Amino acid sequence: MTARLQELPLILLLTGLAALAMLVPALHALYQQDHSVAQAFFYAALLGLAGVAIVGLAMTGRPPRDRTDLENLASLFLAYTALPLYLALPFYEGLETTRYLNAYVEMVSSLTTTGATLFEDARRLVDSLHLWRGLVGWLGGLLIWVMASAVLAPLNLGGFEVTVSAEPGQGAPDARFDRFERASSGRRLAQATWELAPIYAGLSGMLWVMLLIGGDRPLVAAIHAMSTMATSGISPVGGVENAGSGFGGEAVIFLFMLFALSRLTFSTDTVSSRQTGLLQDPEFRIGIALVIGVPLLLFSRHWLATFEDGGAGEVENLQLALGALWGSVFTVLSFLSTSGFESAAWEDARVWSGLETPGLLLLGLAMLGGGVATTAGGVKLLRVYALYLNGQREMERLVHPSSVGRAGATSRRIRRQGAFIAWIFFMLFALSLALITVVMAAFGAEFQDALVLTIAALSTAGPLTQIAADAPIALLELSAGAKLVFAGAMVVGRLETLAIIALLNPGLWRS
Repeated sequence: MTARLQELPLILLLTGLAALAMLVPALHALYQQDHSVAQAFFYAALLGLAGVAIVGLAMTGRPPRDRTDLENLASLFLAYTALPLYLALPFYEGLETTRYLNAYVEMVSSLTTTGATLFEDARRLVDSLHLWRGLVGWLGGLLIWVMASAVLAPLNLGGFEVTVSAEPGQGAPDARFDRFERASSGRRLAQATWELAPIYAGLSGMLWVMLLIGGDRPLVAAIHAMSTMATSGISPVGGVENAGSGFGGEAVIFLFMLFALSRLTFSTDTVSSRQTGLLQDPEFRIGIALVIGVPLLLFSRHWLATFEDGGAGEVENLQLALGALWGSVFTVLSFLSTSGFESAAWEDARVWSGLETPGLLLLGLAMLGGGVATTAGGVKLLRVYALYLNGQREMERLVHPSSVGRAGATSRRIRRQGAFIAWIFFMLFALSLALITVVMAAFGAEFQDALVLTIAALSTAGPLTQIAADAPIALLELSAGAKLVFAGAMVVGRLETLAIIALLNPGLWRS
């Protein structure tokens, strides 16, 4: 049975998983005695399971054939573009007061772990619909975890291209292993799911229990736990600042957001795992440096202004100072991991630092993103590290033109070929940013709003739409064309431009 499932198209398996997941909000709505919502999810689940069964039976007569990694990548692209059409069906039927396009964009946002919502008033959605948004985002995070290990890594995409010598989109054959048969893509997917899903679910469950102990309602705790692990930033109460767990809840969420800085926090199957430990991992070190350095810079601005004014007595307000510092640290890590949660003390941190435009800071952090093969978006810290190594070596050659680099073969490859590929990715990211911003503006969005929307979509940090601009952006008021462009940008941000180029390259398919 397992072997037969491995031969089915990945998009068909994901549709079946989505249909089974719909039973969860259906049972929740039935418990809440919201029968119309329960029926919407139950009937959609039956429809999906029936369709998957029919297609599966129709394919039973075909000879067994292993899927290629590029076919799995194409299925992942379909999952982000076509599967939300099905995911939006019960959401649309359950809400009953919105257009189907809005439901579709909401599901694309959830599945790509962007977390931008068209329904700013959380009271407009019943608890079961909030649960569905959080569950879709959680499954989207698990999907990118598994696909990064089983599909993107063999194709040298998603940040892995920085550490290998092969071209992006192609495997790197090793002569030492030519005599061994490579595992099928279906088997690698099954193995990655079997290894990562229990870790993902276990960490989510641990965080849920801790938030429950902290004072959150069970539903709020569950959605915040799922959103933290998926870095989606989805919340049924408008953010963690409105939750009942308070500072304790933020502290626990802070610890679990660290998983988005490096894959070595939960796995050791990447090239960077050749390092001796987590503290030697360049991604984690850069992330921690930003989490510590940026808040300290914001914190120091107040002291400098205080000393210039002669003190003014605020130096003694230690409690306010510590609260502002915590608000900066939590929010910086949240947007660096592209979760987008805002600390309850962030407003105090803004006032304390005197920063008039905090949106620029948060936009920059979200664009940097988290670690490779994590649920975080952005350009990834490993690419930043590759460019840093390259820049450091070029500065050394300016001083000593005939010097020889002291690093090993792996570091030399990262700062040469890796930096070259990272620079190409940065250029593609910049071009995508410019193009999508212009298109969004052409559909009627203000330039500032178009820029914020584009960065939020490409970095999969949807809450930027509510905090980065001068005023929150009402996504519901955008034109239909702008909403579709926004949805497409979220797919590009989640899959990354290099992966989409690999899909469009006919030479890779022929080979």
